[in-house]
Amino acid sequence: MTQLEDRTAGGPPRRPEPRPDRVAAGELVEVAMTVNGTGVAVSVPARVHLADVLRDHLGLTGTHLGCEHGVCGMCTVLVDGAAARACLLFAVQCEGAEVVTVEGLGTPDDQHPLQQAFSAHHGLQCGFCTPGMLMSSYDLLDAGPDGTAIAPEELPEQMSGVLCRCTGYRGILAAVADVAAHHPDGLPGPRNCAGRTLVGRGGGRSTAARGEEGAPAPDDVAPPAEVRVPAGAPSATVEVRSELAAPVEQVWAVLDDFDRLARCLPGAELLEVLPGDRFRGRATVALGPVRLSFEGLAQVVEREPADHRMRVLAQGADAGGSATQADIRLHAEPAPGGTVLRADAELFLSGRVAQFGRALAGDVSRRLFEQFAAAVEETALTGRATSVPAGPPSALRLLVDLVRARVRGFLPRSRGRGGNR
Repeated sequence: MTQLEDRTAGGPPRRPEPRPDRVAAGELVEVAMTVNGTGVAVSVPARVHLADVLRDHLGLTGTHLGCEHGVCGMCTVLVDGAAARACLLFAVQCEGAEVVTVEGLGTPDDQHPLQQAFSAHHGLQCGFCTPGMLMSSYDLLDAGPDGTAIAPEELPEQMSGVLCRCTGYRGILAAVADVAAHHPDGLPGPRNCAGRTLVGRGGGRSTAARGEEGAPAPDDVAPPAEVRVPAGAPSATVEVRSELAAPVEQVWAVLDDFDRLARCLPGAELLEVLPGDRFRGRATVALGPVRLSFEGLAQVVEREPADHRMRVLAQGADAGGSATQADIRLHAEPAPGGTVLRADAELFLSGRVAQFGRALAGDVSRRLFEQFAAAVEETALTGRATSVPAGPPSALRLLVDLVRARVRGFLPRSRGRGGNR
């Protein structure tokens, strides 16, 4: 029998009767503890270990079981703030303990920085070791002797307690180093450990909906003070060069006015202007039957009017768990008959949108930037902001463009091979 109860006075549910000193084989023992901020009480045989309770009784299947001998580290969780192998702890040893599993680290809508970094650095591989890696790295950066000041060269040894069967250590270590570098004042705490946020087997989301107890309402979440992008290699890069008929000063006037600039972005909507050259907005991208709606933040971090250059960092996420970050550089150059607008972007994708692959993500982004350049030209020439942003690219149009690009790249190579025969 499993009971889920509200945590009272910051602790696990109150035990109805004293715990027996001895129990017979097979006799059930009631264990009360706090898991991801929620008080729980389970009745289990004394020899059942913590990992089985988390997975089979509480439905927290994010804790994986590998060797069940404490060697592989897949089942790493936090018990009273310290990393522990859940396969080596009997559940009865956790009476009154505070347990945090990978589900408590964050939600699809509010991922912990470690989860975001693992996605950005492709540290996921098959995903089997990921929960153990996340919890082990959390313990290292939060409670390790050096905390987030740990040197990157020490990470291979310090993270050796969890085995990756895919041998994808490079991305994992890069993710941990990235988080350590971005949080010199300490690692942020778990983001899904409020009351009634226990995640069950039936779904991957928190049971606490936005606005309910323990979950922050959207208006209560302050936007970050600055936008950052991961330090590793991007998921895709885009370089678009467009020749515009408008003079460079008129093109720059559009770029320098973020309201008009946002109107030129296909599917984008400016929601709020924030201090610090920050802008909160929404962008919609459709690819065939897949429609993604991102909400996020953009920040102008460099602006050089004399040279007509600007750099914008952006980040956004959709309700389906996709997230994107971008480092965009725009440069308007005078040219005979008008302006050459250059848009260079590094894209960092995670979640469902990352499944599109680098080539398709690059082609989609390239098409969007081409539409953006056309809208900038129209706005610069007419003096009116584009009232309706260009629509998102269709799957058929993208497929045709992709095939054309591949054929154009294939023909010269074919001619070259034929000429050498």
